[in-house]
Amino acid sequence: MVDKRIQDLKSVNQLLAGGDVLSVTHVQKVLQELPDCHLINGYGPTENTTFTCCYPITKLPPNSNSIPIGKAIANTQVYILDPDLQPVPIGVFGELYIGGDGLAKGYFNRLELTAERFITNPFSNDSQARLYKTGDLARYLPDGNIEFLGRQDNQVKIRGFRIELGEIESVVAQHPSVQETTVIAREHLPGEKRLVAYVVPEESLNSRDLSSFMQERLPNYMMPSAFVFLDALPLTPNGKVDRRVLPAPDAFNLQLDTEFVPPSNPTEENLATIWIDLLGVERVGIHDNFFELGGHSLLAMRLFAKIEQAFCKVIPLAALFEAPTIKDLANLIDQKQSLAAGSCLVAIQPQGSKSPLFLLHARGTSVLLYRNLANYLGTERPVYGIQPQGLNKEAEILTTTKEMATYYIQEIKKIQPVGPYFLGGYSFGGELAFEMSRQLHQQGEKVDKLILFDSNAPNSSKRLPFSQRLIIHWNNLLEKKHN
Repeated sequence: MVDKRIQDLKSVNQLLAGGDVLSVTHVQKVLQELPDCHLINGYGPTENTTFTCCYPITKLPPNSNSIPIGKAIANTQVYILDPDLQPVPIGVFGELYIGGDGLAKGYFNRLELTAERFITNPFSNDSQARLYKTGDLARYLPDGNIEFLGRQDNQVKIRGFRIELGEIESVVAQHPSVQETTVIAREHLPGEKRLVAYVVPEESLNSRDLSSFMQERLPNYMMPSAFVFLDALPLTPNGKVDRRVLPAPDAFNLQLDTEFVPPSNPTEENLATIWIDLLGVERVGIHDNFFELGGHSLLAMRLFAKIEQAFCKVIPLAALFEAPTIKDLANLIDQKQSLAAGSCLVAIQPQGSKSPLFLLHARGTSVLLYRNLANYLGTERPVYGIQPQGLNKEAEILTTTKEMATYYIQEIKKIQPVGPYFLGGYSFGGELAFEMSRQLHQQGEKVDKLILFDSNAPNSSKRLPFSQRLIIHWNNLLEKKHN
């Protein structure tokens, strides 16, 4: 946002940033161009209810190398300790430990990990008080604020998710055609990391087969965005993998399923230039797949923004399902007819004889986020995404949940005239799926499955006023304290 659309933030009074380390360069740009915006750096692991420390950023000292994470929020304790659990002096790095009312009870059904990470608080008289061992390195600054250094183990953070690289390596190694492997987090573009798996295969293997194997065993956020195939892993003199000299992913070592075919017309050449810039590879062929080259939903949004800028043509994100290669995208761009016409339905995975699954869009997102789910479900059940009407600026924009549900029912009946129906949606998409289910029930149709991913309760808009909810929440906290 700061690089490309900072003007869209000028009406924002308070900007709370969290999830990963803030870039000094981007913070300086915000302070300079958004003087009325109150910027806060928030730090905290999920184990302590999202935020532990906050740092209001008003100015940065000259030659700053990092953004402090500030001080502990109310009812939270923070300690920076040495290996003997002794507090370190100001300016000395130690491991960050967290305690307080926001601390979780532990990990679900993982007693050993809970005992390892949630320890007895040696600074409290309460025998039940505990501290969470974050694994993060930090130090106190002279003004009392805390500076974050990074992880002290093999964990990394990718797009806000904390990931243990060893877990990914163990899954890759389970493939029968893999001889050796290592996984690293690589910064292929400034400020943007991605997971790259390096593989020494025992026999013929390609990234598509390996990716399909891993999608059955890992969540989406732990999936490598690129697989690099090598004859041997580079080693240090003492025999360990030398991660510093691992080659960057490109079309020469990714072992894609297609032979390299260079662009043959201006549209393909312009697209290839955009892909090389976004994906950080040295070359791309017109048949190379965007996702197999390391593309994901966030990069897809940037890709289509650049396409609109370069070709003055709006293409929906969901077009990547049907046009994942440069050649396919070039054909869409060069078409004479408008891309906005047609159904809101997107065939994410149209194969299979079972009743189709229809997945509804969330607010502000594309149905592209359902790609990995569709891959995981296989090819026996068709999967269709339903994207917003009016997404391409030509069709009428529907503004109410009821209107959207009515229109979407008309569209899904073109694919499946009668029930039973399978509906699902993430966030606001779950609310849409519920409303569609309600209307279908009124029509005498059966909805066999209604799947809500992280959605509000159907009547959440009718909840109590904020003041009453605050009183209830306060009473719950008092009851917890007494117990």
